[in-house]
Parts: sequence; C-alpha cells; structure tokens
Amino acid sequence: MEKIEELVKQMTLEEKAGMCSGRDFWHLKGVERLGIPSIMVADGPHGLRKQDQSADHLGINDSIKAVCFPSAAGLAASFDKGLLRRVGETLGEECQAENVAVLLGPAINIKRSPLCGRNFEYMSEDPFVSSKLAAAYIDGLQSRKVGASLKHFAVNNQEKRRSTVSSQVSERALRELYLASFEGAVKEAKPWTVMCSYNRINGEYASESHWLLTEILRDEWGFDGFLVTDWSACNERVKGLLAGQDLEMPDSGGANDRLIVEAVQNGTLKEEILDQAVMRILDVIFRYADHRDAVAEFDRQKHHEIAREAACQSMVLLKNDKTAKGKKTLPLKKGGKYAFIGCFAKNPRYQGGGSSHINSYKVSNALESCGAYAEITFAEGFQTAQDQIDKEMLEEAVKAARESDAAVIFAGLPESIESEAYDREHMGLPKCQNVLIREVAAVQPNTVVVLHNGSPVEMPWEDQVPAILESYLAGEAVGEAQAALLFGEENPCGRLAETFPLRVQDNPAWLDFGGNKDVVHYGEGIFVGYRYYDTKEMPVLFPFGHGLSYTEFAYDNLRLSRECLCGEEQLEIRFRVRNTGERAGREAPQVYLHKKNTGISRPWQELKGFEKVGLAAGEEAEVVLQLDRRSFSYYDEQMQDWCVEPGEYEILIGASSRDIRLRGSVMRTDSLSDKWVCHRNTTLGEIMKRPAAKEAYRQFLKEETGRLPFEGLSAAGQLGEGMKKMAEAILSDSPLRSLRSFYKGKVDDVFIERLIDRINHNMDN
Repeated sequence: MEKIEELVKQMTLEEKAGMCSGRDFWHLKGVERLGIPSIMVADGPHGLRKQDQSADHLGINDSIKAVCFPSAAGLAASFDKGLLRRVGETLGEECQAENVAVLLGPAINIKRSPLCGRNFEYMSEDPFVSSKLAAAYIDGLQSRKVGASLKHFAVNNQEKRRSTVSSQVSERALRELYLASFEGAVKEAKPWTVMCSYNRINGEYASESHWLLTEILRDEWGFDGFLVTDWSACNERVKGLLAGQDLEMPDSGGANDRLIVEAVQNGTLKEEILDQAVMRILDVIFRYADHRDAVAEFDRQKHHEIAREAACQSMVLLKNDKTAKGKKTLPLKKGGKYAFIGCFAKNPRYQGGGSSHINSYKVSNALESCGAYAEITFAEGFQTAQDQIDKEMLEEAVKAARESDAAVIFAGLPESIESEAYDREHMGLPKCQNVLIREVAAVQPNTVVVLHNGSPVEMPWEDQVPAILESYLAGEAVGEAQAALLFGEENPCGRLAETFPLRVQDNPAWLDFGGNKDVVHYGEGIFVGYRYYDTKEMPVLFPFGHGLSYTEFAYDNLRLSRECLCGEEQLEIRFRVRNTGERAGREAPQVYLHKKNTGISRPWQELKGFEKVGLAAGEEAEVVLQLDRRSFSYYDEQMQDWCVEPGEYEILIGASSRDIRLRGSVMRTDSLSDKWVCHRNTTLGEIMKRPAAKEAYRQFLKEETGRLPFEGLSAAGQLGEGMKKMAEAILSDSPLRSLRSFYKGKVDDVFIERLIDRINHNMDN
C-alpha cells in the first residue's frame, strides 16, 4: 500500500481523475511515466468473452474462442460448492492466458420472477444458495490471481427500463434477500471488484447511494476492492464518486474526467476522496500485474471436459415415472430404437443472449453424442424462427415416435424469448412445441422431454409424459452431457435452485413485476420463491431443491449439539445419508429452519445449509453443518438490526423444501433485542415478551394502583372464558397510553412516562 500511496502523490489531478474511467470499452487507463500498466476486463461469467476488435456489451460482435460452461442457472442447480470453485479456477487459467485481469461476474441477483430476461445468468431465488456458490466461484477464480466482479449490486431483478426504474423495496426485504445474496459472498470470498446495477433503489441510483456503497458494502461488510459501474450506468459522476463509486466504465470521452477535476478545484469534491478511489483502483491493477503469468496457456479440450462434468452435474431430472413394463423410463436402454424429435437435438440452445454470449470452442449435440448408444431416428418437429405448427414436421415426428421404443423431445425457449435487455412476456414454451409434445405423447407412452431454457416454463403436458430432464443452458458440452444422462453413463444429481410454479400467475411478484413507468413495487416483501409457495401451502409444478436420481437415498440419525442456545453460540447439526440403491450417485441434503409459534411475519421455512455428498452403492456418510446466530435472525426495521426471536425452532432436513426427511428442535433463549426501547405506543404484548420489561410493568402497576388491568374482574369470576380471551387480546394489542382508559382518571401522561422510565431502566440493568 505504501507503493500505491507514493504513486498517487506523484500523479497530477488530471491523471487521478482519468484513472476513474476506462481507457476504452474494456481497458483501464495506465500512467506510463509512473509504471502503472493498463489492464483489461472482460465479460463472463460462464466463459471468457474477450473482444479484441469491435467492442460492445450486448454480445453482438465476436470474441475470441473460449470454453462455454453452463450458465449460472445451471451451475447453481449443481448445489456443489466444489464444482463452482473448480469452474472458477478454470476460468482464471483462461484469463491469465489471455491477459484479462478481471472477469465480470458472477451475477447473483435474486430471481424474483420467472419473467426476468436475465434469469439464466442469475443463480437462485434464495440468497443463501447464491452467496455460498458465488463465494466458491470467486475463491476459485481469484486463486489464479484474476479478479471477480460481483454483480449487479443491487436489486436488479428485471430488464425493463433497467437504466431508470426505481425498485421500491422494504429494508427488511433488502436485508434478508436482495443484499444478503451479496453479503455472504463479499464477506467470505472478498471479490476484487463489485459492479453497480443500472437501476435506482427507493428513488436513488445504486451508483450514487452512499448508504449502499459505503455504509453497507464497505463499512459493514468490509469490502476493500473497487466499485465499478455497469457499462454506461453512470448518472452523475461526481455524485457517484462521493457515494463511493470508484470506476466508470466505459470511458466518457474525457467529459466526466473534466467534471471530477472541476469539482476538486471548486471545492465540491475533496481531493482525499478522489485519492482513495484511485488507490483502490491501483490496488487491483497491481494485484493482477504483480502476479501476471506471461507464459500461461490453457488446454481448451481439457477445459471442455470440465464443462462436460459441470453440465452433467447441473442438469435436473424433474420426473421419471415407471413404464408399462414396471421400470423407470430413464435411463434409456442401450441398443434400442429411439426417435429424437426437436431442432434442439441437432442445434441445442446452450447459452443465453447478451453480454455473456461466448464464442464457443466447440459445441456438442445430443443427436451425434447419442449415436454410439442406440439407433436414432431424427425428426425436426418445429422451427425456432417462428411459433407456427408445421403440419408435415408434426406428422413426421408422430410417425417416428410411433415406430420407436421411446421418443425424446428436445424442447425449450428460443434465444429471442429470453435475453439481456428485455424480459419474457409469459412463462410458456412456444405453442408449437406444446402441441408437438402432446401429439407425440398420445402415440408413444415412453416420451421423454429434454428442456433447454434459462428459467422456469409452464408444462401443460407434464401429466402426459413420464420423464422430464431440465438441461437449463448447459454450455458447449450440452450434447455429451445429455447423452451420458439419458443412457445412464452418468447419474443425474442436479437440484432446482428455484421453484417451478404451475403458472406465472402464481408467482408472488405477478401483480407488480415490470412496474408502472419508472417505478416497480416489491409488494411481496420477503415472500419470494419457496418462501411464498411453502408458506401458502400452494401446489407447485416442482419445488425448490427438487431433483431425482437413478438411485435412492435414506436419511437418519439426526443429532443436534444443543437443546438450547443463546447469543453467539452455534448449533452443530449431524445426520447420516445412505445410498440405498444399486449404483453410485450424489445427493444434496438441505437444512431448513422453521420458527414455531412466531410472533412476527416470516416465511414458514428458510434454507440455512446444504451439502453435496457423493456415495457409492450401499455407502453412507455423515453430514455436519453449523448454524450461527445469523441463521436464526430476522431483520427488524425498527431496531435497524438483526434480531433473534426467542422460542422453539424446528430443524428440518430434506431432499427439497417439500420433501422433509428428518426433524429436530432447539430452543433459543435470547432476549428479543438489546436495542429495544419502550415508549408510549409500545404495546403491552411487546412488553410481556421481555421478562425484564414484564417484571417492571407488573411491579410498577401493583405499587401505584394495587392491581393489573381486568385483574379484579377476573378474580371475582365476572369474566367468562370468551370474555377472558377477548380481554387478553385487547390488552396484548393496547399501547401503554391506553392505560388511561383502563384506570379511569388514575393514570395520566406523567404516570405513563414514569412507567416507561421504570421499564427502560430495568431493561438496561
């Protein structure tokens, strides 16, 4: 840091201002006379999109040949932190070989609605999954001395009017969902950079929010890298710099650099603030430059094999019913005769559109990859250019299906339906594909649907087909992975990191998504994804965490390290998972937390832990997970802090949010909040929940009035059971000031203030 401080002292004001914007579309400025190099950043995150010539951020112009891994939606479905770290390491090797200092990703915005056009690039509807997997990816990437740029900070959950829309969201929802997704990754993995989103948050641009960028990201979470705008997301440059926004990308042709110089000269921007931004940028420049591997090379074929492994682990077997012969539909029998239907069998959709679009090294398809296993008849079935039923194609597909042992339909969303820059209009597949699936299933009971999509789709034909394989956007090795899974060379092990609702109207954000002009209200609050569906006990197509295997797993022997805990004490959870099937497989047990008899609005259950476990047939393993105080906490907007509600919590161990296998319980004996303060509108119910406050309240009223409200009537038997219950409810919801009514002139404002002082004094001691 001394070296960097000395360099900043030698820089002119103009040079310092210039360091705060790009040299061009992908490069940061250097200062040759001071030995400060220019470094390059490049799009990611599921592959290296390095553009050597014409630059853009929408994936329009070609980039260098690179390996395309599954997009984030697929990688998250692996539920495998080790896999994410390995993918990060692999991409770090490619960046070093191509002299790229920072890879722009991962993207971990919460999947609020299935309609967000960029959901394929985001990980989950759950912040715990997003933060843990993102941290693993960042660790892997940065272990190769290449920086990650965690994005898009924050609340970027739609593409519609993303540059101007204001996301109106409660602080509790921000803290528990939208910021929590970033918080864990920042604290655990310490990304070199964080990228601001385009949008406004509660009226203020993310790139200009001192509260977001400095008070939370830096002061609370300890982020020490530089903050970069999303490309062209800068609104007012000096205001952004004051908020903690260090680097504007791309360059502004010098216009904003001049504004920074003028602001320092006229006193509206302290030069020390500019110096801090420059030092943070230089720190990242030299983190890379001082560890540059000038002779680095990468083996594209080797990395392609890693992409194949990632694709296999990312695909989710959603359904696998038995055939008429009593065996599961999948895996397919080798040597059989099968109809492969749908253009995606030959030309798969394997990545999303926009800034993450990779110029892939090579792409495999299922048609060629499955040829070694069986006799395959291909029928195109549909075209992606337009949603129209082609009668000849449909008849050809039905004929091929009828004459085969089974039909495999490769369906999905064309790239024109989901992409960066715009949102989906609905959650359906093209109508021509739905018709095709129904017609084929009508003549072939052994019909398998293989999906290619970046986010959930409605499946009106789900009850007509016995097997469904969700491929997501599986990267360039998609065909090899599909072949391995369909014919049983690999065992499916993916798990949904998002809920598949029955229909888009069931989604909790349905009424608000997209917003009205430049405002979108997050009316569902904290009830996003399974937090909503499970709390409402609403039927879904496939639940969060769901995924099938070609083997079976049993759970038993749940043990908790404590029966009661308080404060910072941690709870250790141990249980065993056993492979009861006849072949090796991977399971992803999940730990959910349910607060019994809660006094606040909260989801029925929340994910607090998961692990990926690989087991041979008959093998078992012990899973050990830790829950800390934060695991039990909710964010209290009044206290502006994380609080633990005392009482009993259920520990739920499951294979999905709807498949709970083991249950235990633990008591929390915490006081509600150290920051709680009594006032005249505090309800008596709130006081009764806090032992110290309750004692002071009862003692004071006994001393001053000789009785508690309704006490005399209750003792004399003048209150029946119904009246007692009503009286208790009235008292619980009554504020302290209402005591004036209960005591008919014996209690005034002075009395109430004395009571408040007694309660607060008792709480302090």
